[in-house]
Amino acid sequence: MPSHAPFPIADVLDAPSQLDVAGALLDLLRDTTTEPRPDAQLEALTLAVAVDLPVLLWGEPGIGKTAALTQLAESLDLPLTTVIASVHEPSDFSGLPVIGDDPALQGVPMAPPDWAVRLVRAGRGLLFLDELSTAPPAVQAALLRLVLERRVGALRLPPGVRIVAAANPRASAADGWELSPPLANRFVHLRWTHDHEVVVRGLGGTWPRATLPRLDPRKLPEAVDFARRAVCGLLAARPTLVHRLPGSETGRGGPWPSPRSWDMTLRLTAFATAAGSSREVLSLLVRGTVGDGPGLELLAGLDRMDLPDPEELLADPAGADLPERGDLRQAVLDGVVEAVRHRPEKSRWDAAWTLLVRAMETGAPDLVVVPATALASLRRAEWDVPAAIERLAGAVSLSRRADRATDRAVAATQAGR
Repeated sequence: MPSHAPFPIADVLDAPSQLDVAGALLDLLRDTTTEPRPDAQLEALTLAVAVDLPVLLWGEPGIGKTAALTQLAESLDLPLTTVIASVHEPSDFSGLPVIGDDPALQGVPMAPPDWAVRLVRAGRGLLFLDELSTAPPAVQAALLRLVLERRVGALRLPPGVRIVAAANPRASAADGWELSPPLANRFVHLRWTHDHEVVVRGLGGTWPRATLPRLDPRKLPEAVDFARRAVCGLLAARPTLVHRLPGSETGRGGPWPSPRSWDMTLRLTAFATAAGSSREVLSLLVRGTVGDGPGLELLAGLDRMDLPDPEELLADPAGADLPERGDLRQAVLDGVVEAVRHRPEKSRWDAAWTLLVRAMETGAPDLVVVPATALASLRRAEWDVPAAIERLAGAVSLSRRADRATDRAVAATQAGR
């Protein structure tokens, strides 16, 4: 949303026509400002632009996709070039043949459109491909080279040009088409929705500000290593996720896993890590690149990568810092029990009990029931029972009584049928 200096009312008090007064009123309505405000989808868009990956915003008509792109271009100080894909011919993207002096020797060059020439001359800019879902298949095919190779006719767009597209779902698009799988697989797909508070505050004159992520130079090598371990670890364990073309036409027109989209995911994960982005932002980007299923598997793997080392916890169980989330805490406790099972020693067994007591005191007591039962089964005959077990007895006993009560209730319900 543009920001303008206050319009001098005195200049229109003696305006020669009502059109001049109307123009002054329009200037006042366009007089808006921006403010820093947490906005996950705007941060995800800005991060993808920083990574120099093509982004596709999906949203219903009137949701604010074009306005967001306009504000993004102004915030990043990039000239905005808008191209309505649905009203162009394939030759507008692949280039128009121009016959030279001797085609047999010189060939026939493909002349680019004027908007591409302007972008090359500027050396930088934001190319906005609007109404992508209403572009017919022939135009989508011509866009493949533009989106992937950044070529328009004989021109190559400079590195300073970023590409963002927008589309309406087929059900709400005028004469809409599903995106072809080759074109869809070249984009980071972001579902664009409206936030009630953002809209209300924006209509009041203040919109959220888009800013490029601040990358910590000290974290760059660590971020790359983290992203590579996460993606490669998942694909090594789940080889069927390397390439999975959806069975439905609608699914093929959205995000799905392929070597290309996994490479995009790796880059986004590295950038998000170096920028310290939230897990919500990374979730939008990852699921928008390889799809919900594979994306959620990767996110779960990232959570496990962040878990503390069981050996470090056993070395200092009283001072252990355990995750707050129940599923992650359960995974940590299970890992500690497995570490003791792998190398059973009295000191390690005692340390594990101390850790379970800390987990009970700092979180939900029921989370220690399963690991406590497993840890008890590892006891050797010559090992004395540690005093810590007494502190866990109440939680374990209460959980077992609750389980038995639940079993009785289920049995009674089934008997009454």
